[in-house]
Amino acid sequence: MENKAKCKVLVIIPAYNEAESIVRVVKQMMEQAPEYDYLVVNDGSTDDTLALCKREGFQYIDLPINMGIGGAVQAGYIYARKNRYDIAVQMDGDGQHDITYLERMIAPILAREADVVIGSRFLEKEGFQSSAGRRAGINILSFLIWLTTGRRIKDVTSGYRAVNKMFIRIYSEDYPMDYPEPEAIVAAIMHLGKVKEIPVRMRAREGGTSSITFKKSIYYMIKVTLAILICRMGYGVRRAKREDAS
Repeated sequence: MENKAKCKVLVIIPAYNEAESIVRVVKQMMEQAPEYDYLVVNDGSTDDTLALCKREGFQYIDLPINMGIGGAVQAGYIYARKNRYDIAVQMDGDGQHDITYLERMIAPILAREADVVIGSRFLEKEGFQSSAGRRAGINILSFLIWLTTGRRIKDVTSGYRAVNKMFIRIYSEDYPMDYPEPEAIVAAIMHLGKVKEIPVRMRAREGGTSSITFKKSIYYMIKVTLAILICRMGYGVRRAKREDAS
């Protein structure tokens, strides 16, 4: 097991129009896990998110335009890589993710049992479980990932994740932009990463509204399905070329 005391951990908090919750989320982080660094990535918010970060003296970077969740998270990974962090944890800025699970999230990485850890609300089925429609969509994507990679991941859309130094580098260089969570799982598996789910309890949003409407959810399913297939085929082609070259 790696030495926890020597391990640099960064918690990446992407935030787009999270003025109702961001202060609460960051202060909980500072109070309950003061030994870890954090970074708020303000993703071109049009509300008071940036002003609140400035007022409270939070550690943040400000993206000049809205890049979407993928762009915001990748910016966090770039920061983590440049500042030589050993582990990066993604945690949403809307209050859904419980900071008390942080130790459990990074434990499999410290023990070298995993390269990527996903906080799953569906392993023990406690806490907020999302709507029936979204759960059905998640199950379809879970089946698709199993079909294309042979790995069964239950909570494929969870944004509560931890990765090691190798995947900080990989994700800083290439991270899916639009609805990235399922695609990032496929990328991790195709890079031969060890992906592990651990049970967590999530909450309903503390403020704001979800950006995924009914119409967007249809687009989401079509886009992510195609992206998973393309991602899988792309890595397969690259692997075949490497094998031919060797």
